[in-house]
Amino acid sequence: MSRANSLLLITSTLLASWLGMQAVHEFGHVLGAWMTGGEVQRVVLHPLTISRTDLNPNPNPLFVVWAGPIGGGVIPLIVWLFAAALRLPRAFVLRFFAGFCLIANGTYLAIGSFEGIGDCGVMLRHGSARWQLWLFGAFTIPAGFALWHRQLSHFWPNANQPPVNSRVAYTVLTVALLLLALGFWIGGE
Repeated sequence: MSRANSLLLITSTLLASWLGMQAVHEFGHVLGAWMTGGEVQRVVLHPLTISRTDLNPNPNPLFVVWAGPIGGGVIPLIVWLFAAALRLPRAFVLRFFAGFCLIANGTYLAIGSFEGIGDCGVMLRHGSARWQLWLFGAFTIPAGFALWHRQLSHFWPNANQPPVNSRVAYTVLTVALLLLALGFWIGGE
């Protein structure tokens, strides 16, 4: 039973992290739009597509496009730091999520810079230099891996540690399912 809880926690955390990362990234774009007077037309979070935020008008596209990966990395980090400061016993899941978001957003910009994929194309067209995208990745990717350091035992404990709590595993599964439902509800194309 303990290994089943571990597998459930790992798979649920990965699914919730992917879906949550997209939601927080798009929320960053939405915040950027609100701050610059842009009007959000649609947010796409459908789980079977890549997320995006459509604006019209978008008076400051460079600010809005950078707000996605910056917010997508900073917001989860702040949430985890808050949970850690309160010494919440299950903050390790939020730590994993913060690391995931930093790695995903950093990798997206660093690798996407070569082909101008998605946000990277907008950044490059509106004045960002390729090296700025690489620099973002150079900071966020190692920071994300640093957050993951020594966290495996929370998800797959060894024989000398207590097994994964089933309540934690099912809570993360519930969050993943809620994020899936949110994605289908907010929709896609």
